[in-house]
Amino acid sequence: MGQQTDLTRDKQIIRVSITGIIANVFLAAFKAVVGIISNSIAVVLDAVNNISDAASSLITIIGTKLAGKDPDRKHPFGYGRIEYLSALIISGIVLYAGITSLVESVKKIITPEESDYSAVSLIIVGVAVFVKIALGLYVKGKGTKLNSDALVNSGKDALLDSVISATTLVAALVRVLFGYSVEAWLGVLISLIIIKSAIEMLSVTVSHILGEPGDVKLLKAIKATVSSFPEVHGAYDLILHDYGPDNYNGSIHIEVDDDLTADRLDELTRQISGTVLAKHHVILTGIGVYSVNSHDDEVKRLREEISKIVLSHEYVKQMHGFYYNRDEGSVRFDAVISFDAPGRGEVCREVAGKLKTAYPELSFEIAADIDFGEVT
Repeated sequence: MGQQTDLTRDKQIIRVSITGIIANVFLAAFKAVVGIISNSIAVVLDAVNNISDAASSLITIIGTKLAGKDPDRKHPFGYGRIEYLSALIISGIVLYAGITSLVESVKKIITPEESDYSAVSLIIVGVAVFVKIALGLYVKGKGTKLNSDALVNSGKDALLDSVISATTLVAALVRVLFGYSVEAWLGVLISLIIIKSAIEMLSVTVSHILGEPGDVKLLKAIKATVSSFPEVHGAYDLILHDYGPDNYNGSIHIEVDDDLTADRLDELTRQISGTVLAKHHVILTGIGVYSVNSHDDEVKRLREEISKIVLSHEYVKQMHGFYYNRDEGSVRFDAVISFDAPGRGEVCREVAGKLKTAYPELSFEIAADIDFGEVT
């Protein structure tokens, strides 16, 4: 089922990209003719930008094809992250187009040239505005639906182009109606907008490549699913590794009674993995276990008292994995420390100091933990 879904997704991305290529090639041809005839740098730059959009769509197609390759010995997790590289290349193309157009616009400010527009050229530029708006909304919408950064970036670029075309049309109307040439200055403004947009695209894509915690709703949903099993007292430390859009492998820890048999624990972890895969399409490659003192009211009271002390620290978000070893007089647990903490080790030492003051007869083993999704 998952493989068929991936194939459908790839086909949709390619179909949208082909539509983008065809539309941009036609727009570029029309604008290039208008720009050359009217001697308008703004229109010519707009045409060049359409060619870069067509190239972006082509890169999206190539990236989608490569990302769809089956896992092999060299890359056992597949090639899905190639889609992020495609989005990175597209962002680079947009940035290059913005810098190039900025240079050309500045040249035209230094050595201005007269432009001459006809009614036909103005109509063509006006039609281009509406075409790019429609194309941008279509591509961006499909990209969001298919979770494709490359398509989303292409769609944003197309919407940006509609603004560029609109400003070009304004410049032409100002020239025709009032005789003032503002194209070069508008070219500078357009270039800066393109550069800003490209930097934002690069930032989002690089963030994906570096690694993000995952969608908060997905993290919460997986934890809720795991916690729904009767033997599971809590689900923690969920980590998702992104190997391409909607392609996650992960691990999680669960709290269970300390008298749960190895046979039942093995069965339980298999059931959890199967359920998470079926409901959320996430492969849990590892399920760690925290043992909980079962059927002991004194330990429950001790846990509540210690929990109040631990959570009273401003940088401790959560405590879990609590276990009291009565024979050794030791307590172990994990403390989830906020990313805002100035020093994780220092927080642990401060918490340990408070606990030792309150319970001098006990020894404490505190593991500094991270809530990767900031979900408690």
